[in-house]
Amino acid sequence: MVFAAPGEALARAEHVLRSDPSPLDASVAHQVIGIWQRDFGDLAVALDHLRRARTWAARAESAEREADVLGTLGVALVHAGRTRQGLTVLDRGVARGNGHTRARVLYRRAFAGWVLGRHKESLEDLRRAIPVLRQADDVIWTARALSLRATVHLALGAVDRADADFTAAELLWETTGQEHDKAVAVESRGLAAFRSGDIPVALRLLAEAKERYDELGTPPFMLYIARCEVLMAAGLAPEALAEADAAIAALDRIGGQSTRKAELLLTAARSALSTGDAQTATARAAVAVRLFSGQRRSWWETHARLVLIEARVAGGAASGRLVQDAAAVADQLASFGAPAAPEASLLAGRIALALGWTADAERHLAVAARSRHVGPPLARMTGWVAQALRARAAGSRRGVLEACRRGLDVLDDHRMTLGASELRARATAQGAELAALAQQASLAHGGPRRLLEWSERLRATVLSTPPTRPPADPALLSSLTAFREIASRAEDARREGRPVPALEREQRRLEREIRSRTHHTRGDAPGDGDRFAPARLLDRLGDACLVELAVLDGRVHILLCGQGRVRRFEGGLLAEAVHEAEHVQAGLRRLAHPGAEGRLAVVEAAGRRLEELLLAGAAAHLGSGPVVIVPPGALHRVTWALLPSLRERVLSVSPSAGSWLRARETEPPPGGRHVLVRGPGLATGGAEVPEVAGHYATATILEHDDAQVPRVLRELDGAALAHIAAHGTFRADSPLFSSLRMADGPLIVHDFERLDRSPYRIILSSCDTARLASVGADELLGLVTALLPLGTAGVVASSAPVNDAAVVPLMLALHKGLGAGLSLAESLRDARAALPGDALHQATGWAFAAFGAA
Repeated sequence: MVFAAPGEALARAEHVLRSDPSPLDASVAHQVIGIWQRDFGDLAVALDHLRRARTWAARAESAEREADVLGTLGVALVHAGRTRQGLTVLDRGVARGNGHTRARVLYRRAFAGWVLGRHKESLEDLRRAIPVLRQADDVIWTARALSLRATVHLALGAVDRADADFTAAELLWETTGQEHDKAVAVESRGLAAFRSGDIPVALRLLAEAKERYDELGTPPFMLYIARCEVLMAAGLAPEALAEADAAIAALDRIGGQSTRKAELLLTAARSALSTGDAQTATARAAVAVRLFSGQRRSWWETHARLVLIEARVAGGAASGRLVQDAAAVADQLASFGAPAAPEASLLAGRIALALGWTADAERHLAVAARSRHVGPPLARMTGWVAQALRARAAGSRRGVLEACRRGLDVLDDHRMTLGASELRARATAQGAELAALAQQASLAHGGPRRLLEWSERLRATVLSTPPTRPPADPALLSSLTAFREIASRAEDARREGRPVPALEREQRRLEREIRSRTHHTRGDAPGDGDRFAPARLLDRLGDACLVELAVLDGRVHILLCGQGRVRRFEGGLLAEAVHEAEHVQAGLRRLAHPGAEGRLAVVEAAGRRLEELLLAGAAAHLGSGPVVIVPPGALHRVTWALLPSLRERVLSVSPSAGSWLRARETEPPPGGRHVLVRGPGLATGGAEVPEVAGHYATATILEHDDAQVPRVLRELDGAALAHIAAHGTFRADSPLFSSLRMADGPLIVHDFERLDRSPYRIILSSCDTARLASVGADELLGLVTALLPLGTAGVVASSAPVNDAAVVPLMLALHKGLGAGLSLAESLRDARAALPGDALHQATGWAFAAFGAA
């Protein structure tokens, strides 16, 4: 019962011990309590009960009972880090038992072998145990043995064998009432899906397993480890680190298994390394190495040493000793048959390259490069990175570009299995090094056009296709509705000065639930997609020019596209440009309030410095036509209309040249519906909305109770133009929860992603609606980028707080231009020129930008 109904089994065992049991019954009861404490509670308490169980078994003079207890005790000792003692006890149990009992003890010794990383010994014990368990028609223990064999195969990278055993085990589990084991089976299938590269299915199965564990009230520490691995692969390393640290704290509170603590520390170290926190990664990995060493777990210790070396290199260390250490780790991992061996060889090659040891680097990189044709996507990318580094060391530009192309093709295929836009965006981080290597090779030898191609290769790829929507997921819709209700109540409480901690906790819980459900969605679009072609861009530009900013080794390179050619100019340092952009944002925040006129000169001076850094010599070659700016993610908050050479121009911004092309070629929907939305709480009450309505023959106005999210979404779907006057909130911590405030609560990015087609043109006359979060290689997440792949060809939004009253004349002038047949960018330029010349109105005009090409 201890794995079917853990709580009930514990209670019954305690009742037996209070009832003056026989030695045999006392042995069973103590063993049950020991198993419960070993897996779900305090390991020291578990060992005490299991030793008592062994004593009572000896008094009962039952060799079979004693053998069974020795098997359980041996596993507990291994989990406590007493490896030699645990294995001795397990060997004694195998020798003491016969037939069916011995097979069960062999299973436990195999389990200990898996925990210790002794996979060959584990498989041998299972080879001996499984036929006996099957012959005895022991369904539960046969299923356990098959599940364990599958897990061992998974650790060795044999995913197909693991799948076969998991499937066979799950069929057996369905005939039993072993609920905990069933949860483990679902968890194991999730891990198998991850190993085969299917992250959405892995996340869904791990979430299902967590629900099952929660129903049983059992802490799933192995599940946390698996989930952290999947989160890291999905580009969600901060979440993985937080989850690992929380699990370590929970394990410490209950005095749980030392083996699991070591594994969680290793997971935390990997997570910290993925976030760029080398110091935390080094500290966690060093403790993990010590624990694994003390537990005599060589397989695990070697993996921890790999992460420790990676963390030291990330912290700036490079030495011949580190090359030797990484090479030794690679050899040891290869001897174990561990899939991480190529990663260690790549690390050794990288350090050798940094030291100028080209012969050593070639040897190690050649070994790592063998993995480029086999295994899951991220493992193959490791091989292509190694191949690209080999080609660069050999001076082969063609070889570098071919390896980068092949590696990024693998990433594209992987990325498009992900349905959620957030996961697609974050997954591109895995290809950042390949894209940078290709850009560097193109800069050195390939010319501006080739550099443009590679600059586009990993820029705004998430916008190339819309996110995959889960088919009528009622649970997601229910969570979104509940989230709106709670967020609205929290906002009301804050305004009234009432405490909100409980509401905020519930809001965070619902946010986690919504994110989790969207992450389970599998992608359905092909990976090759619509590849960017410079010739097509140049053909579509006409008299306009497009300025794409690429960043290589910390310096901005300006690619000026127009008049049938691509030219390159060198700009300033990225760090200096980001610093100036932050000064401008601070100045605009001040200028949004009356009485800050003195800041205007400071902001304008910063605009001149930004032009020197970001346009440099290209400013003199912009021509007289429209200008499209394509900045990298780090510069998405630059106020482009403030730059002197751009102030009087028809100016638009785009996350990538490819997304501008798609917007340019997007056809407006039939019918020409206009939707005007007025949210609550605006200082002016959304005063422009009634006047804007006068510019159009027919317009749907949603305000007061009509401006509730479900109705707003219905009207926005497929509209030709939408104007939303509402308070905007940007969430840097979770950009897809950035929102517009409606009558019933926030309209968030996840809501927009449910539209069949977002409005062809959309105007967001709110603060901060153009703010975006830079994630992945060079991706941007936020309101604007959520709309572009869903059918929106043009957006007007602000990247800074704005004065509500000053927005009104800007919006009226903007719609006047649209009514005259102008584009958004043309209308915005004319609207700025029509504003009063005071600092407040100028700052308001600069804060808004036109995105896309409509």
